[in-house]
Amino acid sequence: MQNPSVHENTDLQPQPPPEEQNYGATATHVRQGPFVPVSRNDPAKRDYLIAAVLCYANLINFMDWFIVPGILLDLQKSFELSDGDTGLLQTVFILCYMLAAPIFGYLGDRYNRKIILGAGIFFWSGVTLGSSFISELYYWIFFLSRGLVGIGTASYSTIAPTIIADLFEEGRRTTMLSIFYIFIPVGSGLGYVLAAGMADVTGDWHWAFRITPCMGGLALVLLILLVPRRIQRRTAAHRALSISGTIRVAAEKPGVQRTAKTTWCQDVISLAKNWSFVWSSLGLTAMAFVTGALGMWVPLFLYRAQVVQGIVSPCLQESCNSSNSLIFGGITIGTGILGVITGAEAARRLRKINNKADPLICATSMFVSALCLYIALMVAQTNILSTFIFIAFGELFLSVNWAVVTDILLYVVTPRRQSTAIALQILVSHLLGDAGSPYLIGIVPEMNAVFQMKMNSGARFAKKKRMSSPFSFLFA
Repeated sequence: MQNPSVHENTDLQPQPPPEEQNYGATATHVRQGPFVPVSRNDPAKRDYLIAAVLCYANLINFMDWFIVPGILLDLQKSFELSDGDTGLLQTVFILCYMLAAPIFGYLGDRYNRKIILGAGIFFWSGVTLGSSFISELYYWIFFLSRGLVGIGTASYSTIAPTIIADLFEEGRRTTMLSIFYIFIPVGSGLGYVLAAGMADVTGDWHWAFRITPCMGGLALVLLILLVPRRIQRRTAAHRALSISGTIRVAAEKPGVQRTAKTTWCQDVISLAKNWSFVWSSLGLTAMAFVTGALGMWVPLFLYRAQVVQGIVSPCLQESCNSSNSLIFGGITIGTGILGVITGAEAARRLRKINNKADPLICATSMFVSALCLYIALMVAQTNILSTFIFIAFGELFLSVNWAVVTDILLYVVTPRRQSTAIALQILVSHLLGDAGSPYLIGIVPEMNAVFQMKMNSGARFAKKKRMSSPFSFLFA
């Protein structure tokens, strides 16, 4: 009689591997086989150095994302854009980003990840630099350049987390992913600060796009020199992490290949049946919708709230005051660091007492964030300080989710499908999330203005008709 553990993962069988069980079921399934020791040696210093390079490149990645929102007023004046057209800038970026992500996910699961990362950094840095020389007459080229930057950054966001997951095990993986994802809010905030600062210093918004390409060139050099050409992909035995934090996997016979190669369609079908992956991706989609709208419009929203309150006067010249972008950038950096650290630490502690700690943390933080942001919108017309405070709390609780959501994916999806899973999560979350939210928020004021005009016109017409009626005295 054959040992069932030998053939456990040789093809697509009805029983999925431990990592693809639904959340909370992993620990139950993986205890079926005899225990085998899994290496827990301390990571080498070089692994931490590789992670540092990836974190630095992630910083630049998200700085490039948020340069445009940092100088939104200047771009509107320069290109004479409406709110709807301005929202399209970020929508074009996100659409290209999300459509390219599955392609890079497929390539990352099958080909050399270092080459893909290097090509992506070179491409998006070059396009960003080129966009700084676009004149106001060719606004459509500027829109196109943002789309190309989105394609370049997709190669990085899809693949880099899987490399960190392959370098570290267990609790260290969560810690290192937390550090990696801290650079999302830090990079976003620095994008605002860099863009606003360069526009203020030089008086020309074009210079905001000329700093990150230099940083990208340094990241490319570090990637070439310090990251090995091939990084060993962890097997299921190394990456099977139960909810309780213990590693228990079925014994493998030496020399037996446990996982057969599968097609991309088979990977997608398998992921669609993984309900932990599906629900966490939908939750991330809601979060992406909010963060996309916040990132694009909050500085302009704060500026207009101050105009309504009479704190500042309307901007009539091309170079506008960027203080709100600087303040919002600082808030994003501070709340992002605190939120990611708090989320990771809360997850690490609560997993010991509750198998569903991760989704509970995400759900609670999203609910509290929604309340804070709603209050910020309500008080904006009367108290700008309260608006800043509640926006800060809203961002803080949003940031709690970053590392936790990714860690959920990494322990419910088998290692051989993780780049594809991340790519699909990017596609869905951006397609239904922040790809549309900047544009939708941008056209709301325009639609409201049209509606108000129609209402006013209708009221004037009704009044004129009443006055000409023999019964008009009834309405006097």
